[in-house]
Amino acid sequence: MTDKNAFASSWVESIAGFTAGVVSTVCLHPLDLIKTRLQVDRLSSRIGGSVRVVREIYQNEGGITAFYRGLTPNILGNSTSWGLYFLCYSNIKDIMHKFGNPGRDNLTSSDYFIASGTAGMLTAVFTNPIWVIKTRMLSTGSRTPGAYASFTSGALQIFRSEGVAGFYRGLLPALFGVSHGALQFMAYEQLKLYRSKKTFSTVSSTAADAEKMSRTLSNIDFLVISSLSKIFAGCITYPYQLLRARLQTYDAAVLYRGATDAIRQIWRKEGLSGFYKGLGPNLLRVLPSTWVTFLVYENTKIYLPKLAANLG
Repeated sequence: MTDKNAFASSWVESIAGFTAGVVSTVCLHPLDLIKTRLQVDRLSSRIGGSVRVVREIYQNEGGITAFYRGLTPNILGNSTSWGLYFLCYSNIKDIMHKFGNPGRDNLTSSDYFIASGTAGMLTAVFTNPIWVIKTRMLSTGSRTPGAYASFTSGALQIFRSEGVAGFYRGLLPALFGVSHGALQFMAYEQLKLYRSKKTFSTVSSTAADAEKMSRTLSNIDFLVISSLSKIFAGCITYPYQLLRARLQTYDAAVLYRGATDAIRQIWRKEGLSGFYKGLGPNLLRVLPSTWVTFLVYENTKIYLPKLAANLG
C-alpha cells in the first residue's frame, strides 16, 4: 500500500464513520433520550420505568417533538466521534502493519484491541465537551428552569459558570469506557475475518487479502457480526455509561465529589441494579444503532472509492 493510498484509505474510513454517525443518531435519538433520563434518575428503581418516562415526556414537555431535544449535540457528537475514531483507527492499524512483526501479516486480537483503544482515548478527550452538553440537554426538558435552550447557549453557560473544567466532567469514566469500543472492535474484526474465511474456503494469507474478502460479505453478515460484537462489549461495560451520565448532569458537582464517590453512593443507595438503569432502552437503542452504523460504514467504504473513481 503506498502512502498516497494509505492516506486516501484513512479518509474514506473517516467519511464512512462520519456518515454512519449522522444516520444512526437521527434514526435513534428518542431512545437515547429515554436511556439518559433513566440513567440520571437517582430515586426510582421501578420496573417499567421506560414507559413512565415516555409518558411524562409526551404529556409534560411538548409531545413528539420533545423526544428530539438535544438532537444537535447528539448528531455533532456522534458524527465527530465516529469520523475521528475511524480516522485514528485506520491510521493506527496502518502503522502496526508497517512497523509490526515482519513475519506476521495479519493483526492479532490484542493489536485490534490496542488500536481501537488508542483511537477511542483520543476521540474521548476531543469530544467530551460535546457529550457534557448533550447529556444535560437530554436529561432535562426544555421547560425545566435553567435548562439549556440550545447547544450554543449550553456551551456559553458552562464556560461562564464552570470554566474549561466544566467541559471535561465525566472524562474519567469516558476514558474507562474506551474499553467498550476496544472490546467491540476486537470482536468485530475477528468475527469478520472468521466469517470471511468460512465463506471463502481459501484462508487469507495477508491482511490485504482479508480486507478484500471482507468486502464481499453480505449485509446480513455485517448485521450478525456487529450485533454479536456489540452485545459482547455492552454486557461487560454498561455501568461506565451510567456513571458518566451521572457525573455530567447539572448538579453533579454538588452531589458527587468524583467518580469514586459516585460509585459508592450508587452502590449504597441503589444497589447493583443501580448501575444498570436504562439498560433496557439502551439495548433497544444500541443494536439498531449498531446495525445502521456498521451497514452505512461498510457500504460507504465500498462505494465511496468507486464514486470518486467515476467522478475522477
